[in-house]
Amino acid sequence: MDAPLALYRRYRPETFAEVIGQEHVTDPLRHALAANRVNHAYLFSGPRGCGKTTSARILARALNCEQAPVSDPCGECQSCRDLARGGPGSVDVIEIDAASHGGVDDARDLRERAFFAPISSRYKVYIIDEAHMVSPQGFNALLKLVEEPPPHLKFIFATTEPDKVIGTIRSRTHHYPFRLVPPKALGDYLNQLCEAEGVRLEPAALPLVVRAGAGSVRDTLSVLDQLLGGAGPEGVTYDLAVQLLGYTPDSLLDEAVGAFGASDGATVFGVVDKIIESGQDPRRFAEDLLQRLRDLVVLRAVPDALVTGLLDVPGDRAERLQGQATSFGPADLTRMADIVNAALTEFRGATAPRLLLELMCARILVPASDASGVVARVDRLEKRLSMGGVPADQVPVDTRPAPAPSVAAAPPAPQSSAPQASAAQPSSPREAALRQAGAAASAPVAEPDDVPEPPDLPPWDVEEQVGR
Repeated sequence: MDAPLALYRRYRPETFAEVIGQEHVTDPLRHALAANRVNHAYLFSGPRGCGKTTSARILARALNCEQAPVSDPCGECQSCRDLARGGPGSVDVIEIDAASHGGVDDARDLRERAFFAPISSRYKVYIIDEAHMVSPQGFNALLKLVEEPPPHLKFIFATTEPDKVIGTIRSRTHHYPFRLVPPKALGDYLNQLCEAEGVRLEPAALPLVVRAGAGSVRDTLSVLDQLLGGAGPEGVTYDLAVQLLGYTPDSLLDEAVGAFGASDGATVFGVVDKIIESGQDPRRFAEDLLQRLRDLVVLRAVPDALVTGLLDVPGDRAERLQGQATSFGPADLTRMADIVNAALTEFRGATAPRLLLELMCARILVPASDASGVVARVDRLEKRLSMGGVPADQVPVDTRPAPAPSVAAAPPAPQSSAPQASAAQPSSPREAALRQAGAAASAPVAEPDDVPEPPDLPPWDVEEQVGR
């Protein structure tokens, strides 16, 4: 009995309508096909596994469909059946892997065979995958053919690095940039596939699969295929996804975040010990912690992020995130995220990952004393003023000129004037700075002739006044 095909091969789209997340490319292509305004050369670029080669095959099917011009291949004619998923292929649609056939001799051989008319189709279509691997000499050998091809010839270049395709070739193609598929669209697609396969996928495991695929449909289906192969009667569970994909369990992340909020160093380093003793990767824990801090930052800035769909998390985890977000301030969360992000760069090639993880946790536990801590304290002061204190811009400013210095010591102020002095005293460094700035701006500027003569002072008093 033959083994079943991989998911990404079994569910490869056969029409543009089945391609997910690339409507900005598929819709214009369908309109061009329906209006019979097809160019002789196309350049499909984008990250791996996002549908470039699949769309090139669909375009070739639509071009050679017996009902053309048509936006989608009919799927019933001989050409459509030959180029269908699992079909035998067509001699008039040639796929070339430029990674192994990108030299100048390969380009010359293609140029010689391209002038022959197609055998059974309307067009002869060349799909050149990994086009950035074609050498400059090979591109130059194809330049004249791509610039002025015979009427029966079409070119489709697919590449992950369009900048490496020489400009003279790019300028003669219609360029369509593909993108990574958004998580929401990818999650819905995975649920449909699991229903078609008859396998249950836990809601808590779905974000882990989507995150592992990183927006690539092919990579995501490969991850799901691995999980389906190891799933039991209960389907793809959260525990299975965590174990096979190597993610940090939510319980450890909750314990670590709660300990950071309570400044509980014993619990924090206890979590680190659990990570090392269980054989988990310290760098992966730092990545998962940064992802959790990102969720808390978003939830702290947008309280209804869970309702609006800005954060897509299961219900039980949503309650935990809300509780954790309220125990931190915005400045605290961003400071922690900066520390973890900086530590991730130090993990590359590290010989003592546990030590780096412990140092990262120690930096988070240290109270904020740098610029970010000052910003956090200023934020709290401004919030306090806005809730009932006197705004800084309404504090009265004493614009009277300062009295001339006197040699004799000034007598102590009477007790009755103490309330007035305390009222004029600034309540924060920010207000003091504002008062000084206001006094400097409103003080009259003396003319050169009006500058008062300095008083006659003994030398030691002059030095003391100058020091002041």
